[in-house]
Amino acid sequence: MTHVMACIDGSRASAAVCDYAAWAALKLKSPLTFLHVLPRILQSMGANLSGRIGLDAQESLLEELAALDEKRSRLALAQGKLMLESAVERAIRDGVVAPNMRQRHGDLVETLVELENDIRLLVIGKQGEEGDRAEQHIGSHVEQVIRTTHRPVLIALENYREPSRVMLAFDGSATTRKSVEMLAASPLFIGLPCHVVMVGADTEDHRAQLDWARVTLENAGHEAVTAIVAGDVEVALRNYQLSEQIDMMVMGAYGHSRIRQFFVGSTTNHMIINATVPLLVLR
Repeated sequence: MTHVMACIDGSRASAAVCDYAAWAALKLKSPLTFLHVLPRILQSMGANLSGRIGLDAQESLLEELAALDEKRSRLALAQGKLMLESAVERAIRDGVVAPNMRQRHGDLVETLVELENDIRLLVIGKQGEEGDRAEQHIGSHVEQVIRTTHRPVLIALENYREPSRVMLAFDGSATTRKSVEMLAASPLFIGLPCHVVMVGADTEDHRAQLDWARVTLENAGHEAVTAIVAGDVEVALRNYQLSEQIDMMVMGAYGHSRIRQFFVGSTTNHMIINATVPLLVLR
């Protein structure tokens, strides 16, 4: 059975990741698993410092450095376990029955690729623990995860707010039509207004494409709202998001359209950096 899987670390977004993962698991009626990946220490302190203390370094000092490495590893493992236990308790309070937790050593992206067959939806914070400390705008792993995994990825911000309106940027391309079909097939947004927004001229062809999107969503039991807005893609979408109080945006990860140029590649980072609401990236 596939799970909603949430990546937990020590970042400020971890609490929101827990809450969005719990919300998604309940909506999808899927099991919830929290994952903490402990990075491997590529080089021990002893290896890093032995050259500095000379070839005649006493064996006792090297043994002490090795013991310190081992202690640091044990503490990091214990800290991760405590974070996982806290996430499980939080999810239970949110109404999730018997959430799971997994702890692994290694690289986050490689671990997610390995576990991909078990994942229905991945939830990850916009910033990781290192990004918090460095005051970066985006976690270093987020774009790698989006590019490497083949599952939907929900990128959470620091604060949780239960979604009440969602918005999909649409241009009629095969990519965004597939995104509409994926939304229609998923129970994640049942009962919520789904805004399908096209940036461009108000033409008969554009209206026909939006009518297809609306009918596709409504036939699957969704509440659909369509709109055509003019102007620069980024400005127009953000203005619509603000004016309609959209609290989650949906995008496709691939395509060859204006929307794709806005969302993917270096502009994917730009979108995530400037996001004021969570982003669901469909694959």
